[in-house]
Amino acid sequence: MSKVSFAETEDRDKGVRASLKALGVNPVRGKDVLITPNFNTADPAPGSTHNDTLVALVEELWAMGASKISLGERSYLPTRQVMEQKGIISPMKKRDVNIIDFDELDDTDWVEFKPDNTHWTSGFRIARLILETESLVSTCCLKTHQFGGVFTMSLKLHVGVVPTFRHGYEYMAQLHRSPHQEKMIAEINQPFSPALIVLDGIDTFVDGGPSSGKRVKGNVFLASTDRVAVDAVGVAILKVLGSNNAIMNKKIFEQEQIVRAGELGLGASSSSEIDVMPVDAESQKYCDRVVETLKEG
Repeated sequence: MSKVSFAETEDRDKGVRASLKALGVNPVRGKDVLITPNFNTADPAPGSTHNDTLVALVEELWAMGASKISLGERSYLPTRQVMEQKGIISPMKKRDVNIIDFDELDDTDWVEFKPDNTHWTSGFRIARLILETESLVSTCCLKTHQFGGVFTMSLKLHVGVVPTFRHGYEYMAQLHRSPHQEKMIAEINQPFSPALIVLDGIDTFVDGGPSSGKRVKGNVFLASTDRVAVDAVGVAILKVLGSNNAIMNKKIFEQEQIVRAGELGLGASSSSEIDVMPVDAESQKYCDRVVETLKEG
């Protein structure tokens, strides 16, 4: 069973700490940790990862015994510009976090993959840091995606570990023009596996996205070691909140991102493989509604 902890809260500090504590695992103790946030743009959460979430996450990872923490991302706009606009560099450095701008990586720091039966016509590249870090921690938002992805949570977060343009090839142009975009999102997750995933769903886009959209309060945090389970529970939450037709009119385990991820063995392939655990009595009722929706599809 893939465990997903579920915390109903309006407090990001509480959400991070409660969801990680309830998960009951510690894959960061004594390890070099790399955090991948959602910094596609600098738009307010859920357009990007909230600074308070990152601060709480970093402090909790230090408390869990991490030996080193870095934060790395490749944004849609110049990454350094996005980080500066968000004002995240100073609070990260204050907490001894090494900032890595993937735009500044050498060509040799992007590892090429050409798996069998991929929908990437010439394969894809992954930042070497993602592959070599001792413990990868991914922190995503809860939102729909109006440009072909349908939703953007844990699986799609990792589009940021693929370059925009390298070695004369426009990777993002191919992704965004392809009719197989959802499958391609799942496929870039093949070469690596996050040790932890934390989803901040306090603010949510139930339509539009990824940078702006119809905003509602989700008031939830999730944590898991299974990125597919996180996305499945996240889609269930969107259904509970009332989302667009692409979410409401399709079964959760018929969404192409989730189907392809299941085919590749990246995580849970049905609701029966997911154990959603409320972190406290206050979270139970909300959690029960989401679990019922997850089972119904």
